[in-house]
Amino acid sequence: MRENDRVTSATRQPETPAAATPARLIATDLDGTLLRDDKSVSPRTIAALAAAEAAGIEVFFVTGRPARWMNVVSDHVHGHGLAICGNGAAVVNLRGGAGTHRFVKVRELARDNARDAVRLLREAAPGTVFAVEQTYGFHQEPDYPKLHMEIPDTLLPAEDLLAAGGPGADEPVLKILAYHPDLDPDAFLTLARLAIGERANVTRSSPSALLELSGPGVSKASTLALCCAERGISHEEVVAFGDMPNDVEMLTWAGQSYAMGNAHPDVLAAASGRTVANNEDGVALIIERMLAQRV
Repeated sequence: MRENDRVTSATRQPETPAAATPARLIATDLDGTLLRDDKSVSPRTIAALAAAEAAGIEVFFVTGRPARWMNVVSDHVHGHGLAICGNGAAVVNLRGGAGTHRFVKVRELARDNARDAVRLLREAAPGTVFAVEQTYGFHQEPDYPKLHMEIPDTLLPAEDLLAAGGPGADEPVLKILAYHPDLDPDAFLTLARLAIGERANVTRSSPSALLELSGPGVSKASTLALCCAERGISHEEVVAFGDMPNDVEMLTWAGQSYAMGNAHPDVLAAASGRTVANNEDGVALIIERMLAQRV
């Protein structure tokens, strides 16, 4: 199997020969994985991340969050200060703290694709409402619920938000958020993937029926693969952690991967291993064991 094939595979291969390969990079999701439910980073986890980097292992935060929500972990990427945000839509340099984040790589969702995806999803699931995430802007439809931390920059129908002359027209679209008030989250995900097809990559990370639409082929896994290739790191040298469907491709791609004790069933099936829940410092537990085995 070619390495690129592994990026989009959604099921863990039966064999995991990379288990004995020393890790060079840790890729960890944030919400429900590295962060506790109160969104804090525990002292034990902070110490484990620092110990990993002291041992020469890079740490990448790989999250669905936008760059502006990264302040909670900015102080804990001691060596390199990089994070993959927006489910792979952007690589961000976190050095310097709040307000100084810099986009290193952007993998945008073309506006034509975004408009097509909105139209198709409206037809397939009437009642869906949308928000638009850009590099620096956040816009939403008037009926989109208050699900996020900030007040939107603009309230308009998605078709107007995505028009050629719409707000933020000079900024790349990183992802579309699609919310349905009544549908089962997993059923909504399946329906949306069938309706949208190859016009966008569709996933979810929320316990509610909130979907995240990125550019075709854009995922945590594919952007992580690009970053690793730039560093000469193979997938066998990556250890990944996650808990929700937007982590599945990354966990399948990585040589070693761990589903959190609180993970979605699809994540449990995709990962090569399992750790305890996020509130029990499951990421730190595995890092501590890894470093103990290297001595």
